[in-house]
Amino acid sequence: MRLPALFSVPGDALAGTAAVGAAPNSRTLLAIGSSLCLYEAGMALNDWADRDVDAVERPHRPLPSGRVRPSAALTAACALTAAGLALAARAGRPALAVAAPLAATVWAYDLTLKHTPAGPVAMAAARGLDLLLGAAATTGRTRGALPSAMLLGTHTLAVTTVSRQEARGGSPLAPSAALATTALLTLRVTPRPAGLMTGGRQAPAHGPTGPRTARHPGPESGALLTTGLAAAYAATTARPYFHAILNPSPPLTQRAVGAGIRATIPLQATLTARSSRTATALLIAALAPLGARFARKVSVT
Repeated sequence: MRLPALFSVPGDALAGTAAVGAAPNSRTLLAIGSSLCLYEAGMALNDWADRDVDAVERPHRPLPSGRVRPSAALTAACALTAAGLALAARAGRPALAVAAPLAATVWAYDLTLKHTPAGPVAMAAARGLDLLLGAAATTGRTRGALPSAMLLGTHTLAVTTVSRQEARGGSPLAPSAALATTALLTLRVTPRPAGLMTGGRQAPAHGPTGPRTARHPGPESGALLTTGLAAAYAATTARPYFHAILNPSPPLTQRAVGAGIRATIPLQATLTARSSRTATALLIAALAPLGARFARKVSVT
């Protein structure tokens, strides 16, 4: 189930909540629980569906090595999917309305779409839906979270495209495209300095629901935090992607994919900081070192 990757999940719901201008509440926690269950369901189902391929390419994995029975992996996938949908239902009908297509996308990706041209698109859609799940659970609305979901989905699309050649290696085209995508996303989420001041006065910062209220920090501090988080996002992937471009071998490609997954966390934090939720952004960012610590013991991919 690849524990380190789990740390990239809570930020989806939190970023979605921030995108609609809300603070996390108990329904947000239900959305996070639902996301974790569906993510792990996808992990177990992925290994079950790929057990024959893994027996040739990665015989050390749990199923081909015999440490886990295929029936146990499939049972875990079914149970975790049911638990994820149940938690979403507890959060309300809007949350379930997002969680159901999310679960369907996870199963469709693992069983049929992964090895087709639609695979990266399906994975990107799943990550975007996961962000929308947080917005739907917390407020019952998703429209304001669509831009953030598209940005997060674009990042996921790039990482998944690279992952398609992590077992056998390939051309430098995929990591080159991922590096370019990271640069464009970084530019997109980084605040423009000129936007901080207007005519010698502080420009009001507007979130999805209107002007910033007094409880939020000033625009300068918020912009600095957002810029710093965006820089962390770019720094997490730049070197591994560049190495994979120079030598797209399986080990370096796998490192690039792992870095792309870990970079999801600072990107989520950046999107949250842009919505003027500083404390939540810092909470998401704090998950990154935890994920990196466990990644030294368990592979992310």
